[in-house]
Amino acid sequence: MKELTAYVIDGHDLHIRPARTDRRWMDATDQRFAYRCLPITIANTYGWELLCPAGFSAVWDGTLAREAIAITPLSDKPTPAISHFGNAILTFHVPCLFQTDSGVDLYVGGPVNQPKDGIAPLSGIIETDWSPYTFTMNWMFTRPHHPVRFETGEPICHIFPVRLGEIETVAPTVRKLSEKPELEQEYRLWSESRSSFNADLARPDSDASRERWQKNYFRGIMPSGRPAGEGHQSRLRLRPFSDGDPSDAEKEPDAD
Repeated sequence: MKELTAYVIDGHDLHIRPARTDRRWMDATDQRFAYRCLPITIANTYGWELLCPAGFSAVWDGTLAREAIAITPLSDKPTPAISHFGNAILTFHVPCLFQTDSGVDLYVGGPVNQPKDGIAPLSGIIETDWSPYTFTMNWMFTRPHHPVRFETGEPICHIFPVRLGEIETVAPTVRKLSEKPELEQEYRLWSESRSSFNADLARPDSDASRERWQKNYFRGIMPSGRPAGEGHQSRLRLRPFSDGDPSDAEKEPDAD
């Protein structure tokens, strides 16, 4: 079992959970059709979310000074973000040291597929297999004079482990699809069925109208009907961070 440990600095609290599937904008789509996109729902849950410990609002005046961001707490709790760097950047301090197995880094970014009007998260790769240094989660304002709110319990950071140097071992190439006939055949079957399916959607009594969407990718089935093989996942089940009890590490994550 791979390890990811959060060593919380004494006197601080860490609010972290396995990333959730749901998104408000996805809930608002017609018949919640956005949840049919498996790549999006997998990405939503691919890691853990750090949550905002106290609500606040912030406004950037459009200049680059540290004083250009005005922060207003929404409760009597300390505001978890500051203007530290200037240049329209809002900074959250992460109150712990994350440590990973040897050769494993930590990707740190904003909540996945969760855009926020007026401000955008910045991303980083941290060498958490050796580093004794804390890091910050930074967001950059994109619109001046536009109030931005962070609510208590709102995700402010998304993390997941990545293998050190693995991307440098990738040898990317570009080739013609016709050079791989079996893949080309599956693509053509999909393309033809997709065109037919979309045309049939206009007929209320058609199978396409009753099915509403094609489910082969979601189910891990090739256009020819063959199983896609090992490795297909329609959902992730991540373990929550435990309190250090060794028995917790052996528990399987909840099914829901």
